[in-house]
Amino acid sequence: DVSTGEREMSWIADAYTHTLGYRDINSQACVTGKPISQGSIHGQHSATRRGVLHGIENYITNTDYMDCMGLSPGFPSKTFVLQGFGKVGLHTMKYLHKYGARCICVGETDGAIYNPRGIDPKELEDYEQSHGTIVGFPKAEAYDGSILEVPCDILIPAAIEKQLTRENAPRVQAKIIAEAANGPTTPAAHKIFLQRNILVIPDVCVNAGGVTVSFFEWLKNLNHISYGHLSFKYKWESGYHLLQSVQHSLEQRFGKGRGEIPIVLSPEFQAHVTGASEKDIVHLGLAYTMEQSAKQIMTMAARYNLGLDQRTAAYLCALEKVLTVYNEASFT
Repeated sequence: DVSTGEREMSWIADAYTHTLGYRDINSQACVTGKPISQGSIHGQHSATRRGVLHGIENYITNTDYMDCMGLSPGFPSKTFVLQGFGKVGLHTMKYLHKYGARCICVGETDGAIYNPRGIDPKELEDYEQSHGTIVGFPKAEAYDGSILEVPCDILIPAAIEKQLTRENAPRVQAKIIAEAANGPTTPAAHKIFLQRNILVIPDVCVNAGGVTVSFFEWLKNLNHISYGHLSFKYKWESGYHLLQSVQHSLEQRFGKGRGEIPIVLSPEFQAHVTGASEKDIVHLGLAYTMEQSAKQIMTMAARYNLGLDQRTAAYLCALEKVLTVYNEASFT
């Protein structure tokens, strides 16, 4: 999926629909990541980077894991380094910045920039869009060394595979590595990180937001209807009937001598009464899925006394589910 986007996914769907799938009512479900007009789902565009946020959040708010790292729980005051300023890297930087973390270094193929006081993601995005590069960004200085070795709390490789190797792993100075890219850490480097008490949140967990929401898109294509479309009006009316019931109950109790007792909605409640949009449902579904997956991995790590080895714990979660299915299906 490197260097592909909505346009390429639309091409694939169109080619399939007009050749092999021209008699298939579910042909749009042949590929995900399409444009909204071609059957995609609201929330797909930001899914991978939101998943990275949730993947990191589930660990960085866990007191037990942060105690092992010698860090306080939560994003505020944490520093992070970002390798890769593409779609995933940019929006991951925005989300972490919004939650109080501070990006001190960003690296791309043509150069890197560094500012220990922090780099504003919106300012860097504007500069990159107008200049075609992050190099020369006026509010940071050029960085000539390996950004993977910059001292920080969180290192986020969001570029390509095999970036953390046996050679550079001993020099990495991050306390947490969140694998936003696919396979950025080699097996040899992973062992070194475990020996050095560095928490690696594996790609199979932390960058799974994209495929999770792709699954939601696939279900939408098979169901041929948007999430919440059938129940939206019912939920909206149910909310107002509830408020009318509260108003009538208050008026019966206190009387209507001074007129009706109005029910004033807070902005938050007003948003909920009007019903959840498809994007709301997708975002909440993604957050819930990522949270439950992280809990399963942590539980597995504790059961087998794996310590910080979350990659092995994630594999064990998957293998245990496969074994359960095989046993219950009488395959073994």
